[in-house]
Amino acid sequence: IKPGEDDDDDEDDDEDEWKCNVDLVDDNISQLFGRSVRGKKEFPDMAVNLKVATSIARHAKDPVAELAYAWSVASDAGVFGTEMLYMNIHPLQQILPKTLLLRQFERVLCNAIAQVGVDFNAACNQDHLHGLLTFVPGLGPRKASSIKQALVRIGGVIDSRKALLAKRLLGPNVYNNAVAFLRIRPSEELSKDLQPLDDTRLHPDVYNRNSWAQKIAIDALEMGENANASSSDREDMQNTALRNIMKDSRKEIQRLFDDTKKEWEAAYGPTFNVPAWDPKVMVPPESWHDKVEELDLEAFAAILEEQGNGKWYSQLLMIKWEFRLPFQDPRKPMEPLSGDSDRLFRLLTGESDQTLCPGKEVVGKIIRHSDFGSRVKLEGDVPGFIPLRNINDDHVESAEDFVTIGEVVHAIVTQVKKDHLCVDLSLRREDLNKLPSSWERPVSLPRLDNMFDTKADRKLEHEKQKEREARLSAMQLTSDRNKRSGDSMDVDGNGKSKRSGRITRRACAHPAFRNETHEVVDRELREAGDAMVGEALIRPSYRKADSLAIHWMVRPGAIRLIEVQEEDKDTDASIGNRLKIKDDEYGSIDELLGRYIAPLNDRVEETMHHRKFLDGLEDEVDTKLRTQKSQNPGGMFYNLCWDEQHPGYASLRFITSNTPKSHAVGLSPDGFVWGAKTYSSWDRLLNDFKKNPRGPHKSSSSVSSSLQDSSRPATLPPPSRPAESSRPSRWGSKSSAAPAPPAQSRWGEAPPLPPQNGGGWGAPVAASASGSRWDRPPPPAGPPPSFGGPPPPPPGPPPSFGAPPPPPGYSRPPPGAPPSARDYHRAH
Repeated sequence: IKPGEDDDDDEDDDEDEWKCNVDLVDDNISQLFGRSVRGKKEFPDMAVNLKVATSIARHAKDPVAELAYAWSVASDAGVFGTEMLYMNIHPLQQILPKTLLLRQFERVLCNAIAQVGVDFNAACNQDHLHGLLTFVPGLGPRKASSIKQALVRIGGVIDSRKALLAKRLLGPNVYNNAVAFLRIRPSEELSKDLQPLDDTRLHPDVYNRNSWAQKIAIDALEMGENANASSSDREDMQNTALRNIMKDSRKEIQRLFDDTKKEWEAAYGPTFNVPAWDPKVMVPPESWHDKVEELDLEAFAAILEEQGNGKWYSQLLMIKWEFRLPFQDPRKPMEPLSGDSDRLFRLLTGESDQTLCPGKEVVGKIIRHSDFGSRVKLEGDVPGFIPLRNINDDHVESAEDFVTIGEVVHAIVTQVKKDHLCVDLSLRREDLNKLPSSWERPVSLPRLDNMFDTKADRKLEHEKQKEREARLSAMQLTSDRNKRSGDSMDVDGNGKSKRSGRITRRACAHPAFRNETHEVVDRELREAGDAMVGEALIRPSYRKADSLAIHWMVRPGAIRLIEVQEEDKDTDASIGNRLKIKDDEYGSIDELLGRYIAPLNDRVEETMHHRKFLDGLEDEVDTKLRTQKSQNPGGMFYNLCWDEQHPGYASLRFITSNTPKSHAVGLSPDGFVWGAKTYSSWDRLLNDFKKNPRGPHKSSSSVSSSLQDSSRPATLPPPSRPAESSRPSRWGSKSSAAPAPPAQSRWGEAPPLPPQNGGGWGAPVAASASGSRWDRPPPPAGPPPSFGGPPPPPPGPPPSFGAPPPPPGYSRPPPGAPPSARDYHRAH
């Protein structure tokens, strides 16, 4: 945005008008910054939109710097660049392994930054530019951070490349590798004259150690060298010669540009493309008339080689072009969007020829009728239009006879009108039955590979065609049934159709949505194997009409089920305009996957990369803990692993005496849930665990008060359960497994805690199967039993005949454990 200049100097300042140019830019990386941790750290008091606007301005000035800034922040697992995985670069990027995608991102950034160079002083003094140093060849995250800290200690700025060695910011080897990509540019802090070649691609070997560049400049200008001059005077003369020869080359480039533009406009009119003009490529050697062109650099290189100085011809050519175009940026300047309808359509709608093209099946809602057809709002708020001729195969007089306002329809894209930012659709069965390959392929898409499996593609198309025909038949039956029930539907006071409240299939074409049963969705995830790890599929819940079920594959073979409540539904077959998981609200399925499932996958990655995590069964972790305890009886050891019974939970297993114990830790988008508290990282949770290994618990008063309000759901995750043990209980039987957790009434919520009647968690005399030092019960009253005899029975009345005795020290099973998969299948 550039302010305009006022031509009338007599006008008052209050009457000056603000004039600016407004351009649309891609805000993909800026949206990440506005909601990232680095954004909160840099601008803690700014609103999200203001942080996004700041990032957009930075991206418009230097896109590669903003990308490097996004890379420079490491995740909790110590992996750099994970934030860039959320960028939408290509529709098929989700197929690639994340490690391979990050490696390619890193390689591209290294190549780009090596081409444009890095302003060393600016990168060390501004946080959002510091990420550029990471990708300088020869440096890295560790060296870049140490250089910044060292520069701050010596004053925050250097005036030459020599100072990098003189002030020990870089070692000799790193200096030789990286110095040619580090630029020393003029700034307000640097008042004195700088070495002109410190802002070029030339290595200091050609102008500091050997002075070939100064000799070329002096010979081209035919300046004589004074052998008796002091070193400072000689250096000043050399710098003056370098500035004069570079100034002469700039004048020559301006002359060539003016002549080329004049010649072009005389032949083709005012259509000269200024950004595309490259004098290094488009101007022949015989057209150059600057002073450096008069020198025979090839002969000079031959003389140097005869003197035993090596081959320098390629470096001498580079000196000539750096005189003319010092550190020329190969990137084209940002072009306005005028006339570029494809780019404008993509920026405004988020759609491209890959995602929205003729033959694509889309879902939309009818919002308005006109004399010529119906207006439709597609997913992503893309406007669509169904002409009368495309509403039905038969003759259509009025759109109201076939579709109603608010109805959700499946349609086929027939034409994408990018100039009008609109999409033409069709509901004709003839168009719906056409195979996608029969539609015209957009020219912008790449051609199909010669090895493309056409037969397999046709087979998939026919399978999808059968599913589409079945859905159309079901929709036709529903429509006929509604017509038989009456031409007019009951409406409420707001004019909206009353919903029946029946559980129905959803009219949703989202790639993650399935109108299938629990078993079918589960089987699809399990058969896909590792390719679906971290992915989620959504289906209608067959428990309630306004409910969806998410099948999230935590790891191979482990699928967690999550309930989603739908609110503000238009029809029984539509997806709710508001989707809620507990107290969190989402506006669409994409937002649900991005704000809920994606953070859960981050929690899984953090867990698997934690130093205490062991990828094994719980029994294997317990065996390792026993081994460590036997080697060091005085220590307390703990490890993390996955909870085998409850997908989506981690098991914190520890040992203090002889028997391992465990706590169940839930994963949530905000962090890790242990008890009633959510921790942002594993380290903070483990710090609290070390202070209280028994786990968080409520006092009797708080528990009793919470039980009085039965309408408030419990928020505790499953409490810890004792590990399996073969130690005989007080009743003389062996406990083969931990007690099964009680079934829940709601997904992901723990049931209310049972009343504390002198036993259970936190009781002063509670007995534990582990026999640890903090909860060991007092010895029973009376004489001890004889050696080898059965233990004495517990105090109190004996259990009724046929009923199993309660475990020692517990009034009932521990509260808050998540329901098992078997209980969920039976309930749903």
